[in-house]
Formats: sequence, structure tokens, C-alpha cells
Amino acid sequence: MKISARNTFSGVISAIVDGTVNMEVEVAISADTRLIAIVTRESVDSLDLCVGKPVLACVKAPWVALVNQTQERTLSSRNQFSGRVRSLSRASVNTEVAIELADGTLIHSVITHEAAMELGLKAGSPATALIKASDIILGVTA
Repeated sequence: MKISARNTFSGVISAIVDGTVNMEVEVAISADTRLIAIVTRESVDSLDLCVGKPVLACVKAPWVALVNQTQERTLSSRNQFSGRVRSLSRASVNTEVAIELADGTLIHSVITHEAAMELGLKAGSPATALIKASDIILGVTA
């Protein structure tokens, strides 16, 4: 399967929390890294999601927000991943930032040049990637 999302993580469902309309699905993408996705009950049923099932978790890079770790903030995002800036690639309008987590996982974000400058991002600097649980798309092999 080819997919346009810059962030594509293979993992295994490690927990499911039942809800009336939406369900919370925890995906282990490494021994130390877990993603929380919010999906509809209908999606859980149609994809036959269950604990132990391998899944693909996808997040488009523009959906990943970044914060400078030196800034104290309380945030509502369920998925907060701290690491270091591995690279910054400036395009004509935006900057793509790759954050490397301690376990080697890379998370890509696309933000404006101005935001990258305001955050003081540079290779090696600490940063945190934020992903809303509702922005994660889960897939399974057919």
C-alpha cells in the first residue's frame, strides 16, 4: 500500500476503550511509543479492530503541531511526543520539520516559516510533536 501521509506508523493495537459513538484505540508503534486514535464504533467494527491486531496509523504532516520544549504549556492533545529536531527543510511557503524520538521514531510536521522561526527550531534542538487523537487514520490489510 502506498499512502500520501508523511507519518505512517506500523503498530499493534494495545488497548481499546469503548465509547457510545467513538472509541479510543491505543496503538503501540514501538516498545516506548504509543499513539491514541479516536475512531467511530462503525470503523472499529468494519476494520475488525481488536487488541493484538496489526494496524497502520497515518497522520498527514500538516496535522502535526509543534511546541518548543522550553515553553511551559498545558495542552489538550492526547499524543505528545518529545524529541529533537533531526532536520528542517524549507520549501517556498512552509518548513518541514522532522522530530526524532528517543527510540528513533521520526515524526514529520509541516509548519509555516514564521512558526519555525518563532519556535527557534534548529537541528538538534528539543521539540515536542502534538497530534490530536482524531487526526489519526487507522488502516488494516485487506
